[in-house]
Amino acid sequence: METLLNDFSPGLFVVSLILLLALIALMVKFAWKPILNSLEERESGIKDALASAENARSEMQNLQADNAKLVKEARAEREAMMKEARDIADNIVAEAKEEAKEVTTKLIENAQDAIIQEKQAALAEIKKNVAELSIGIAESVIKKELSNKKEQLELVEGILKDVTLN
Repeated sequence: METLLNDFSPGLFVVSLILLLALIALMVKFAWKPILNSLEERESGIKDALASAENARSEMQNLQADNAKLVKEARAEREAMMKEARDIADNIVAEAKEEAKEVTTKLIENAQDAIIQEKQAALAEIKKNVAELSIGIAESVIKKELSNKKEQLELVEGILKDVTLN
């Protein structure tokens, strides 16, 4: 330390101090403001980026909420459409059953009418055959005037055996 005090030169110290102060003044005037400005710009850019990121995040949340709402509405609409389709299918089935019942009823009625007509035709045919048979028996009896009742009955029974009703 002694050597440092011995070598100390006050003129050199003052000149060095003036140069140091001038250098600091030049740095403050020309370099310090641009450095501070660039730091402020960077800080404002970071703040803007954070704000836009926050806006984007809130907008994303809004979009997700809207998407969830749209999905819910789409599901509700799909359910309504499925219910409507089921109702339409049930109505079609019910109409088809009703139509089948009506057709079946008409077929049964037509069949019953046909059976009645066939029965009436068969009865008419039987009556006709009985009438023809009776006329034939009467003709035979009249042609052969028999005096004996026993012979007449035998004749009628023989004629009836010859004629079959099938």
